[in-house]
Amino acid sequence: MTEPTAADATLAPAAKPATKPARPFFSSGPCAKPPGWSAAALSTDSLGRSHRSKIGKTRLAYCIDLMRELLNLPETHRIGIVPGSDTGAFEMAMWTMLGAKPVTTLAWESFGEGWVTDAAKQLNLNPAVIRADYGQLPDLSAVDFSNDVLFTWNGTTSGVRVPNADWIPADREGLTFADATSAVFAYDIDWAKIDVATFSWQKVLGGEGAHGVLILGPRAVERLETHTPAWPLPKVFRLMSKGKLAEGVFKGETINTPSMLAVEDAIFALEWGKSVGGAKGLIARSDANAAALDKIVADRDWLGHLAADTPSRSKTSVCLTVAGADEAFIKSFAALLEKEGAAYDVAGYRDAPAGLRIWCGATVDTADIEALGPWLDWAYAQTKAA
Repeated sequence: MTEPTAADATLAPAAKPATKPARPFFSSGPCAKPPGWSAAALSTDSLGRSHRSKIGKTRLAYCIDLMRELLNLPETHRIGIVPGSDTGAFEMAMWTMLGAKPVTTLAWESFGEGWVTDAAKQLNLNPAVIRADYGQLPDLSAVDFSNDVLFTWNGTTSGVRVPNADWIPADREGLTFADATSAVFAYDIDWAKIDVATFSWQKVLGGEGAHGVLILGPRAVERLETHTPAWPLPKVFRLMSKGKLAEGVFKGETINTPSMLAVEDAIFALEWGKSVGGAKGLIARSDANAAALDKIVADRDWLGHLAADTPSRSKTSVCLTVAGADEAFIKSFAALLEKEGAAYDVAGYRDAPAGLRIWCGATVDTADIEALGPWLDWAYAQTKAA
């Protein structure tokens, strides 16, 4: 544990707060279920049926249509449900499309570093790497877009995001690959600037894990149809059939067997998203949550943002610094909140600097963020006293 600091003077009284968040789910993945969710609310007609049956294909296609609608995705872009969560979707994109051009990778947190490792050590592509420390964004003006470019739109483990897509030229030569798993449904994304995007239902939608979503723009499709990778492709990565894109994948004919229960869960979340105003409503909810957490931070000297630059600060996976805290302190702090049922899974990512991480995506209610503040005060004082 650490010794008390001057910041302790701003602590609220250590009395236990009377009101808890109604839904204390602040995990950055899997994230909080949508308000009103229950297992009993899920449609079950597709369960126990083949995913290739009429009802299976219909539900998968409906899920894809809902994603297109909520993402405001143009018809030029295809959407496929693939195995392996966001990681599997991004790996699929890398293994099937890289190698035609030099590669630039951007890394400012652990998942971006994972794509650097795969490009360098697994695919042996000798990528150009542009890095920044946790809490900072790399120099986006240094990116060479004659290369294929890999980046994380919103760094889940660092709380840092790209502010927009203005830094990506419309006349780029290479493809842009965006790991957008903590960004979709939370920000306006200029799809004309994105050739490949990936995400999983478990983030902003509060869905289940295991399945990923792969979005391909027309330039990515062209790459697939004109480029043959130098390495063998596992079956679950193969998007081509007889020299053409396997279009069925983007109509619900998945490469491997999906969990129809997970699909029904995603459909519930997407229909809920429509009910709160679609993309605009989801973005507004996330913005309101981030603003409520910003106020909590601003009112406490012992709390801070890991991402100091506001335009590049995440509005979903918000990473916080805690005065005088080390890893052991944060572990005890988070465990105390969990024991009290006041907040679950708020410790920062294991590779990130010691601190807290609060999910502010659309499935969290703003009132629960607001109720969290006094509990943070109480847990901080209790952990210091221990």
